Amino acid sequence: MDTKENKFFKLKHWKVMALCLMICDAFSVCLAYFLALWLRFDGEYSQIPARYITPFSKFILPYAVGAILVFWIFHMYRGMWRYASYTELIRTFCGSATASLLHTVLITLLFRKMPMSYYIWGAGAQFVFLLMPRFAYRLLLFYKVNAFKNNQKSGRVMIIGAGSTGQMLLRDISLSRDMNDKVVCFIDDNPNKWNRFIESVPIVGGREDILVAAEKYKVNKIYYAITSASAEDKKEILGICSEAGCELKQIPSMAQVAMGRVSVSAMKDVAIEDLLGREPIRADLTEVFNYIHGKVVMVTGGGGSIGSELCRQIAAHEPRQLIIFDIYENNAYAIQLELKKKYPDLKLETLIGSVRDSRRLMDVFAEYHPQIVYHAAAHKHVPLMEDSPCEAIKNNAIGTYKTAYAAMLNGCERFVLISTDKAVNPTNIMGASKRLCEMIIQSFDAKIKAGQAAQIPQLFTHVEDEDVDPDKTGEIFKNIRTEFVAVRFGNVLGSNGSVIPIFKRQIEEGGPVTVTHPDIIRYFMTVSEAVSLVMLAGTYAKGGEIFVLDMGSPVKIDTLARNLIKLSGYKPDVDIKIVYSGLRPGEKLYEEKLMAEEGLRRTDNDLIHVGCPIPFDTDHFLGEMSALMTAAYRNDREIRRRVADLVQTYHVTNPEVTIVKDARYVALT
Repeated sequence: MDTKENKFFKLKHWKVMALCLMICDAFSVCLAYFLALWLRFDGEYSQIPARYITPFSKFILPYAVGAILVFWIFHMYRGMWRYASYTELIRTFCGSATASLLHTVLITLLFRKMPMSYYIWGAGAQFVFLLMPRFAYRLLLFYKVNAFKNNQKSGRVMIIGAGSTGQMLLRDISLSRDMNDKVVCFIDDNPNKWNRFIESVPIVGGREDILVAAEKYKVNKIYYAITSASAEDKKEILGICSEAGCELKQIPSMAQVAMGRVSVSAMKDVAIEDLLGREPIRADLTEVFNYIHGKVVMVTGGGGSIGSELCRQIAAHEPRQLIIFDIYENNAYAIQLELKKKYPDLKLETLIGSVRDSRRLMDVFAEYHPQIVYHAAAHKHVPLMEDSPCEAIKNNAIGTYKTAYAAMLNGCERFVLISTDKAVNPTNIMGASKRLCEMIIQSFDAKIKAGQAAQIPQLFTHVEDEDVDPDKTGEIFKNIRTEFVAVRFGNVLGSNGSVIPIFKRQIEEGGPVTVTHPDIIRYFMTVSEAVSLVMLAGTYAKGGEIFVLDMGSPVKIDTLARNLIKLSGYKPDVDIKIVYSGLRPGEKLYEEKLMAEEGLRRTDNDLIHVGCPIPFDTDHFLGEMSALMTAAYRNDREIRRRVADLVQTYHVTNPEVTIVKDARYVALT
């Protein structure tokens, strides 16, 4: 017989085990009913009448074969008995009960009625004998694994949450041969569970006992296994756990929990966003995606952290076409490859270009006519922009102006600007440039609503740029309906330039972790939350709004750094030093979500608000944009003065610059 035939006839391990179990079961059912008959007559075989022993002898072997068939039908030979649990118990009970019922009916009809105790004791003994080899395997495996772990250097695990999820984790750890971990205690806030046990592991108390229990039981790993806690409770519990200096992990997604797929291998590290202490925003995006479906959507800065997430969510909801526009080809190429692999039917265009280049923008908009534009392209790094203020104006303010102008002329329906809380009472040129961006889209929207789109100046970077209306007929400006809105964000966790990746890198290098000031605070949100807000703005927009997210309480950067060090298993100022480097140029201790003058009104989403625009002289503002652009391209050293004249809330912190506010530019009230 050749190799292929050998492989064909070779039994798999589980089939060999199933065959052995069948033989054991056949013996068990025979033994069960023999013992029932034997015990009925006081355990003396000689006392059993022939009228009972004869039918038993003729029936028991055919019954054993039939019982095996019944057990096969109930899938009693395909289970993994090392994981035997309640489900296997029920399956075994049903199979045994069915076989016993058949035994009672058939032996009575085919032979004679047996003693009542024979039926009852036989059925009971059969069920017990069937369970014994199955659960004995798990029991022996449990003691074998634990004996091995006791002889090895093992991890000592505390599980937070003595519910079903915690029990699944305990079972997985107990039966795993691949890890040396051992669960030594549970923590649960329910007092009714205290001083009780789950599979011999004690439940020692609530959250206030975490640190004491960690020390008492010499815990070096903590697994968070609570699915029902609020964000505030989760923050508090994880905060306490981080003080223990143990490796800290949490359950995977709720979907995996619901399917019963909780295992140690699926546990994930506790992320810093888990310590923000607020519920994540879960907006109903049905209306958003219905709006996007079948439309041409363009994302500027599509390779960045916010831009790429926008592209992912847009691509998932069947736009007619998605256009990624970015100056940095590596990021654009990366998101292009990702989307093409995940959405092979997506009509995708990835274009390289700068938002400063009006000719490139005009060509792109004229060719593709995007209906929705998400403008995420911007310079965002505060200290770098302080060193190169003209670049902030060129890229952020003038880039937004040129992109908005091209969108307006080419039939764009919605233009959504990504702004920042640094635009509120800015103390740095980056924040001031983003406030200029907000004022630009407010000015555009006001002019369009007034039917005066033709009065919006076209900015020429080069003298050879063509005027979009050379004959001055104004025909090109008729029927313009573009709605312009801004979305104001706080800091995005994990985004390019965020403090989190910097802190992680510093921790990996052994420190020190640099924090600018012990009292500096910031608002934070996740990338998915930020993108949800951007997309909601596209549907809520009426034109001219500045959308603001209720981001909860601000977070101290110092606390953030210390928590991240603890989550990495180190002690702040002991294992990893924290160094305060001082506020950087243009940086302030706190960020604001709105200017005092703006006020708020609610939307249908309780966590999303709209800031009422501050009125200002739109005509004068638009008239000054050309001069501002010229100054920026000449790298004017007085660029901050010009910006401060236009942005009255800009507080220049550069000691070399003295600003005297011109009354002509003061916001109208």
